[in-house]
Amino acid sequence: MTPEVLTTLEWVAAGFGVVNIALLIWRSIWNFPFGIMMVALYIFVFWEKRLYGEAMLQVFFILAQAWGWWLWYKTGGEDPDHPDRVPVRWLDNMSRAVWLLATAAISLNLGWVMHRFTDAAMPYADAAITGASVSAQILLAFRRIENWVLWIVIDVAAIGLYINRGLHPTAGLYGGMLVMSLLGLKEWVHSAKSGPKGTVQIA
Repeated sequence: MTPEVLTTLEWVAAGFGVVNIALLIWRSIWNFPFGIMMVALYIFVFWEKRLYGEAMLQVFFILAQAWGWWLWYKTGGEDPDHPDRVPVRWLDNMSRAVWLLATAAISLNLGWVMHRFTDAAMPYADAAITGASVSAQILLAFRRIENWVLWIVIDVAAIGLYINRGLHPTAGLYGGMLVMSLLGLKEWVHSAKSGPKGTVQIA
């Protein structure tokens, strides 16, 4: 793939990403198709840059976004007072500990595998972002507020990684996503406090 084509794909994927996160903050279920288009393009971008963990992560994201889309659609109407909304909530302390340990274990093991068996450019940093992103995407599908906390940490780490690999449009996207993740966290926390069934609009 030529550098010009790679740069074009990166910019298009970044554009889809901005729309995806904006719609997610606005609580629109239509964030998912834009997210699927974004991650499909990033498979090629990351593979060309030898960020294999990130490339494999995008395949997972395609499936996870489709699954999340279905879950959000299925949950709509659960609250009879707000048929266009789905609930959001926090994890309990035990669940947080389990998610943290599982994320760390996945990241360390994936980092070792990539370091040992591939020519990955930054295997452990790549793996840490990959492992945390898997957890964050699953928590997002289940509408747990902690997903935003993870995305904030991921965005900070990813900015440094992508600058290092010369993916400047993607680093810029993640800078914007960092700001939007902070807004998303604020919005979902407010939504959870607004009533006994803190809700997020999907329409």
